[in-house]
Order: sequence, then structure tokens, then C-alpha cells
Amino acid sequence: HLPAKSKLFVFVKERSAKVKMVRMSVLADCLKTITNAEKRGKRQVLIRPSSKVVVKFLQSMQQHGYIGEFEIVDDHRAGKIVIELTGRLNKCGVISPRFDVTQDEIEKWIVNLLPSRQFGHLVLTTTYGIMTHEEARRKKTGGKILGFFY
Repeated sequence: HLPAKSKLFVFVKERSAKVKMVRMSVLADCLKTITNAEKRGKRQVLIRPSSKVVVKFLQSMQQHGYIGEFEIVDDHRAGKIVIELTGRLNKCGVISPRFDVTQDEIEKWIVNLLPSRQFGHLVLTTTYGIMTHEEARRKKTGGKILGFFY
């Protein structure tokens, strides 16, 4: 009968409504939120959840003047970050998977990801911590690529 099939369909639909989206990468989510807020012309943006990697990435963006001050709000859970936007950021993104980058390969990644040699930064995670490609060159080290901003 037709009514039996429609009941089954309703049941399946109710079950699927409870499925929640899974956050794959906290860093990717953060950078996408910042980019979207910057495109909309917002003055500040709220990022949640927070992580050590996100904070280090934001510190490197702040050192180069792409974002303003940011405040870490501890809510005894995953944490939140409120970022003041300056309007200087054009794009930022994450590179997934985190490819291994030797000191010699950094140039190849710069050419592929950044619009120009003069501006923009790659962010690497190295044995000396999270840093931009310029710092990694000065320290003569490679690492894994996290993302970029310009």
C-alpha cells in the first residue's frame, strides 16, 4: 500500500534531521570565517572553537599587520577568539593535507599560492614552532605547510 511507504519515508526523514555537521578542521573553519567577515566589511569577528594552532596562526597574521588585536575568551570549553579586522586581508586559507615542505621547495609553494613575491605569507609548522616562510628561510628549516594569507 501507499500509506505504508509514506510512513517509512517520514520516519527516515526524521532520523536524518538530527544529523549534525562535523567540524573537520578548526583552523580551516577559522580562516574561512575571517575571510567571509572581511569580504562583508565587518570590523570584528568571533571565532569558535579556539586552538593553539589557530592562536599561533593569528599571531603571525597580526605581526604582519593583516589583522588587529585579538582577544581569547576562555569559556571553560573550547574557547572563543574575538578578532579586530583592519580591512587589509584579501584572502587566507588552509592547505590540507599538511604537505612536507623542504627549505628548497618553499619557493615552489610561494609561486603556486601567493599572488606576488612582494606580499603574502605562507605559514609553516616547523621544529622551531609555527612561523612564516620568511622566518623558516632565515632559520634554514623546512616543515609542514599549514596555510597562507595575503
